[in-house]
Amino acid sequence: MRIAAAAYPLDPLTGWPDYENKLSAWVAEAAGQGAELLVFPEYGAMELAHLDGPEAAGDLQRCLRSVARHFPRADELHDRLARAHGVHILAASGPVFEGAAPVNRARLFGPDGPLGHQDKQVMTRFERDWGVVPGGPLRTFDVSGVRIGVLICYDAEFPLLGRALSDDGVEVVLTPSCTDSVAGFTRVRVGAMARALEAQCVVVHSPTVGVAEWCPAVDENRGRAAIYGPPDLGFPETGVIAEGAMDAPGWTFADIDPAAIARVRAEGRVLNRAHWPESAARAVVRDD
Repeated sequence: MRIAAAAYPLDPLTGWPDYENKLSAWVAEAAGQGAELLVFPEYGAMELAHLDGPEAAGDLQRCLRSVARHFPRADELHDRLARAHGVHILAASGPVFEGAAPVNRARLFGPDGPLGHQDKQVMTRFERDWGVVPGGPLRTFDVSGVRIGVLICYDAEFPLLGRALSDDGVEVVLTPSCTDSVAGFTRVRVGAMARALEAQCVVVHSPTVGVAEWCPAVDENRGRAAIYGPPDLGFPETGVIAEGAMDAPGWTFADIDPAAIARVRAEGRVLNRAHWPESAARAVVRDD
């Protein structure tokens, strides 16, 4: 499977054709280079708020409602592009209202139609102040015979969430992110690499990049797209399979072999995934 991770800039869209042309070009570029699974970042959908004008995009609360209002049309576009190019697309996440408060949701589309969605599980301090709340449970998806899970940004920093996906057979974890500093990006990067080590799996990191002063929710964006694996048998010694340049928009590609994941889980120099229960059993502190 060839995977494409986007380092995605947010643009002040002036009309729907701007968005349709932009997304169509991004998908066509990745598909044209043989990608079968395309991963867009967390809160990449916030650029849809500008379709309702700079006032809506510039208001922390109005932008949530604005993006949610445009999601059905955006979903139709993703569905059409996935079918047309024969690819799977994890769409950029954004706010969805199923009650009084929004959840942060990423939707997955395939060549035969939508596969479902994944909501963020643990909110950052900013999201809690912003009014975004946890959504539905963790889910897994079958993508061309590969078991896929999604940990949105901050979620990748929590081992038990990654372990839950691993226990359900996940081989590739998608981690869309949105971070406004190098420190924030590094926290997600370190978490993603740790999840790859613990579960002996592949983790795909897709960030927003660049400046979007017109939307205070996502005004600064730092990061680089990357694909990580366990630093063990059949994978790079650094654990970095592929990575793009820092803060540079574009796709980063990697070819992933599920057999290599199965092999490192069975024959690696260390067997982190198999030995996890031993660590859980020993996680008791005794005060002498």
